[in-house]
Amino acid sequence: MRACQSIWVFGYGSLIWDPGFAFSSRVLARLEGFRRSFCMRSIHHRGTVQNPGLVLALDQGNGFCDGVAFEIPMRIAEESLEYLRARELISAAYLERSAPVMLHDGRSVKAVTYVIDRAHDQYCAGLSLEEQAQIIVRANGGRGPNADYLFNTAAHLTDLGLEDSDLNWLAKRVRGLQRTDQARA
Repeated sequence: MRACQSIWVFGYGSLIWDPGFAFSSRVLARLEGFRRSFCMRSIHHRGTVQNPGLVLALDQGNGFCDGVAFEIPMRIAEESLEYLRARELISAAYLERSAPVMLHDGRSVKAVTYVIDRAHDQYCAGLSLEEQAQIIVRANGGRGPNADYLFNTAAHLTDLGLEDSDLNWLAKRVRGLQRTDQARA
């Protein structure tokens, strides 16, 4: 039996445009049974405890999530996972899972991915798109404005041909809210 040469990591939000780890290949991929959603309050990276932002999470349900699978050579797998755990599990709102993803080239691989813990107090599914926009436009955290996170993710998904209509609507709405706020200032 051949030893495993690499691990895979599935990215659906900021990992797409800011992975922060080395990888040997990057392939479009689909994860079944989960959807990308602004269903996690961010109290570290894109908000604070006093003014939480919103970040994307994989929420279990019908449908699928298109994203990117990163292949990481085994020789750097452990350090890459340590980095990801420090970044993604900062408040324990995500759960690290291994899940099958279908790569764009037809292969199926098991990938490490981070899904929302629905029992965690940062879980906030069910917000309307307008409520999400109002939160995102005003939140700012350790990694910068929540709006930048939204804009970068929506733009990179579009560049990859993975349009997300909710994210596109949110990006347009948040830009409009920013213009309104600037006009008032």
